[in-house]
Amino acid sequence: MPDFLLQTAFNASYAASYMALIAVGLVLIFGVMGVINFAHGELYMAGAYAVVFFYAGLSLTFIVAVMLGLVFVGCLGMLMELTLFRPLRTNPLGGLIASIGFLLMLQTLAVLGFGLRNQHVPPVSQGRITVGNAFLTYERLYVIVATVVLLAALWLFLRRSKFGWALRACAQDREAAALQGISINQTARYAMFIGAALAGVAGALTAPLVAPTPYMGHTVIVTAFIIIIVGGIGSLEGAVVAAILYAFVHTFVTTFFDGVIANIVGLLLMLAVLVVKPQGLFGVRERA
Repeated sequence: MPDFLLQTAFNASYAASYMALIAVGLVLIFGVMGVINFAHGELYMAGAYAVVFFYAGLSLTFIVAVMLGLVFVGCLGMLMELTLFRPLRTNPLGGLIASIGFLLMLQTLAVLGFGLRNQHVPPVSQGRITVGNAFLTYERLYVIVATVVLLAALWLFLRRSKFGWALRACAQDREAAALQGISINQTARYAMFIGAALAGVAGALTAPLVAPTPYMGHTVIVTAFIIIIVGGIGSLEGAVVAAILYAFVHTFVTTFFDGVIANIVGLLLMLAVLVVKPQGLFGVRERA
């Protein structure tokens, strides 16, 4: 039984890692730009297909494929900011609808380019860490380590660099930041790059484990919205904590019962948090 619980904890840690990357990217985009990006799950999918193309197709090394996927999806995010979100900056509903249209376009391009079937990505490593009868494969360990490194680098960037301060200032009060000489267009462009790149690298890192499909972003985006609501909309720390909480609850319930019950429990967790603390675990109550 202890080995069984440890194995489940290993699985939950892996799930929490890539979901934290996706949720933090979504929160960053919403905080700086004030737009709900429904295509964020498809950015995760684009990162996975970047590894399919560069690693499985062109036989580049996995780390190079992941880096290329990060850059590709980040640039895709900047394209979305320039063509979709910037012209609709004063119309949040229009931006949301435009992101849904972009979502459908990315899915169609994936189907045309790779087909509907699951894509096979060769394993990166056959190694594993064994503790008793429980084990953690190196591929999942890479996801966990990369998540810790990337989130720590993001925290340092936001807290210690001038441009990070500019991003935080825009997230807190866009008009006041503009009056201080901060370029709203520049901060939105780079926030979109970082947020999209985090989703892309999550997809790239998990590609050998999930067998990418054009519609793999559906479940991810629903889970990401649950996480940011539980953590508190606009809170990066809340997104990380909520990702860990949700992943452990969902994984343990799935293991002991089944996935349908786990999804229901995840929604009940969100409702319970909203009843007790409507602004989320780390959200700040707005003043009238």
